Amino acid sequence: MAFVTTEQMMAAADREGYAIGAFNVENMEMVMAVVRAAEEMRAPVILQTTPSTVKYAGLPMYYANVKAAAKKASVPVALHLDHGSSFELAMQALRTGYTSIMIDGSKETLEDNIAVTRRVADACRPSGIPVEAELGKVGGKEDDLECTDPGYTDPDDAVRFERETGISSLAVAIGTAHGIYKGEPKLDVDRLSEIRRVVKVPLVLHGASGVPDEAVRECIRRGISKVNFATELRIAYSNGVKEFLKANPDAFDPKKYGAVGMQYVTELVKEKIKVCGSENKA
Repeated sequence: MAFVTTEQMMAAADREGYAIGAFNVENMEMVMAVVRAAEEMRAPVILQTTPSTVKYAGLPMYYANVKAAAKKASVPVALHLDHGSSFELAMQALRTGYTSIMIDGSKETLEDNIAVTRRVADACRPSGIPVEAELGKVGGKEDDLECTDPGYTDPDDAVRFERETGISSLAVAIGTAHGIYKGEPKLDVDRLSEIRRVVKVPLVLHGASGVPDEAVRECIRRGISKVNFATELRIAYSNGVKEFLKANPDAFDPKKYGAVGMQYVTELVKEKIKVCGSENKA
């Protein structure tokens, strides 16, 4: 249908009370699997790459994969830089053609986070590329992302942050974490409601892999418009490959086991799209 920015799809989700599923992809197979799931569910979708994923193959490689898949897709597809770690990387993604950029200055002081976020937002605005940022610290570890000192988003700081940066969406810290949970996360949904009351831009939930579906739905009811999934997709793809190789130990054709990994990812993404309520919203 189209290779698009996240702005219109997230505005519609924010207005109508559902969320867009945002799925981290690591290779061509995962790109194909996520887009296939979105088409089957008739859902708009966001594909994402983190800085460590970018290091693995480079921005142009992921851009080419996603753009090719989007060109053939019957639903809107966006490509998002997840947790952009610097102004320089954000600008590289912008020049490459990414249709959505995140700059993550959450490890910095509030003032420094505002400064780098405003700089990225100002640079992306002439091209019409939306910018996501994070306020507060989402804990856990995933790839090179690690936070051992998580902190919740302060609603008053969120008002100032939105006003002074010009962001398009805000990732909030309410108790989720990146990576695999050791127990069920305790989410501060009342804090989320307060942030939604005072902030105008769409809100984003990071670290949703492993969060119970009903908890994700409650966050969406309280104002989340984009939900990020990463770890569960990696597990699903790996499980599919492992299962095939266990049953076929002499297999050597990557297409064979890659196809099984893809199917596992497609089925998982379809379930997450249902949780987000974005099916039939394309």
